[in-house]
Amino acid sequence: MFNLANKLTLLRIIAVPILVLLLYFPGVLTSWGALLVFAAAALTDLFDGMVARRQKLVTNIGKFLDPLADKLLICSVLIMLVNNGWAPAWVVILIMGRELAVTGMRAVAADQGIVIAADKFGKLKTVLQIFALCPLILHYPVFGWDPQPLGIVVLYLALFMTVVSGGKYMYNFYRTWSDSAE
Repeated sequence: MFNLANKLTLLRIIAVPILVLLLYFPGVLTSWGALLVFAAAALTDLFDGMVARRQKLVTNIGKFLDPLADKLLICSVLIMLVNNGWAPAWVVILIMGRELAVTGMRAVAADQGIVIAADKFGKLKTVLQIFALCPLILHYPVFGWDPQPLGIVVLYLALFMTVVSGGKYMYNFYRTWSDSAE
């Protein structure tokens, strides 16, 4: 259970309360701290998968914890951004709704022996969400440049990809489920 890949995933989960605390007290220094913690946590997502595949450390606990850690990280930051008035609530509700729906669908699929693996659209969605959250977390101007507008634009792109990938997962599940019912 405590192989290197799973330890990296656990670090991502441990980063969540630290991020929430830093974002709870908005300011220039806490935003920079939150950005550094978030970026480090996002990098663990890249490395835990690489390590697990290369060292053949793919485990059932890792398959469970990795997407959970991703959702905890992204959703808690989104909630704190709404709390601080740095992101539109309706966007966050749609993103979180998709995450809950896909997670529930995967649980139903797993119960029926169907595996719904992440695809390129889901991975692109995650990358866009991470790239949107970085300037939104920073929020304060850097050398006269305001990162907020860039973050909002990328957040809307992430929202679009979130809806597209969620629809694709649901469609693939329905198709697989209906084929297996025949």
